[in-house]
Amino acid sequence: MKSEIIAVGSEMLTPYRQDTNSLYLTEKLNEIGVTVAFKTIVGDRHKDLVHAIRIALGRIDMLILMGGLGPTEDDLTREAVAEALSLTLRRDASQVAALHARAAAWRIAMPQNNLKQADVLEGATLLPNPNGSAPGQWLDTAFNGYRKLVMLIPGPPHECKPLFDTECLPRLRAVVPPRAIAVRTLKAAMIPESQADKLLAPVYTTYSDVETTLLAHAGDLQITLACSKPSQEAAQERVDSLAERIEETLEDWLYSSQGDSLEQIVLYYLGLRQATLAVAESCTGGMVAERITSVPGASRSFLGGVVVYSDHLKTALAGVSAELIAQHGAVSTEVAKAMAHGIRLRTGATIGLGVTGIAGPTGATESKPVGLVHIAVSDAQGTDAMERTFRGDRQRIREWASQQALDFVRRRLM
Repeated sequence: MKSEIIAVGSEMLTPYRQDTNSLYLTEKLNEIGVTVAFKTIVGDRHKDLVHAIRIALGRIDMLILMGGLGPTEDDLTREAVAEALSLTLRRDASQVAALHARAAAWRIAMPQNNLKQADVLEGATLLPNPNGSAPGQWLDTAFNGYRKLVMLIPGPPHECKPLFDTECLPRLRAVVPPRAIAVRTLKAAMIPESQADKLLAPVYTTYSDVETTLLAHAGDLQITLACSKPSQEAAQERVDSLAERIEETLEDWLYSSQGDSLEQIVLYYLGLRQATLAVAESCTGGMVAERITSVPGASRSFLGGVVVYSDHLKTALAGVSAELIAQHGAVSTEVAKAMAHGIRLRTGATIGLGVTGIAGPTGATESKPVGLVHIAVSDAQGTDAMERTFRGDRQRIREWASQQALDFVRRRLM
């Protein structure tokens, strides 16, 4: 079954609020084999909401509307669904009594506009909401001759999630055909998305029953595979089969076939080889160390690092000679190699990493543009370096540089 989630509320069309409930609902729906085909956000406008509901019902089997069930004039979900489906609304006496009891418990007079929360769609079942005043509604109906399941649930997360779990999921399990969805995530580093797709498209397009998505960000490529089958075993077998072929195709670009982060993989290899790492960072400002230490247990392999932004500290903390900096400049292959070598010797680490560059927007010269980064890795066998030029703003350059640095360490450990 395909579903759509409509989040109702003009506040989610501003820069200040965002819909997070749909992420939770998608996870729960996927667990019972329901695919979320569309997510829509609609403001508090009756005409727009009716239009969105009709479009949704014309293309999916199941519709979940979140929000717009409150007592105010701009809470329009019940009325919009009624119009879209040509249904009447009736005022439920038991819900009216519940609203009065709730107000009495709070020792307040109940405003008359609260009564609209007792309006129930013709043929709908009220869904109790112990965490708020607006109940949900469950409607098993028809649209253009096809069966449709429609759920109205409150928008506040502390009401939405428990109500969906306790009231909607059991009903869905009773009517949804048995399906299972298997999902697997593979990750590759520093391969352009277009290059990856050129390599992978001939592979994944032969698996028409597996949905493949590629998502690239700052040198990290995430490949997500999803398959829906009558059984978990059948879905997993198809996903694993495609994953194996992707692994073979990407070779050493691929760093994880189970969704691990690059920093997790670096620490895994360090532990496997009983090796340790120390870093000396300039333009990344400690970003590499922060990523590594975000992984629990990093202290077993990561000794620490220094942020050596000034030339003086490059000399004092990483052992880079002032003469070398004067001769080649702080942003150079020679200084990056000296940083990696120096931090390794000073900490006694197995591997030393050095990163120096120009994150911008100032500091560039004619021969050294913004985005120029030198990265070096040093171990007992020697010191190697690479030069890269990354585009974008200061944050993007630093993210790319940290990704390249971690991948350089990974490849050295391999």
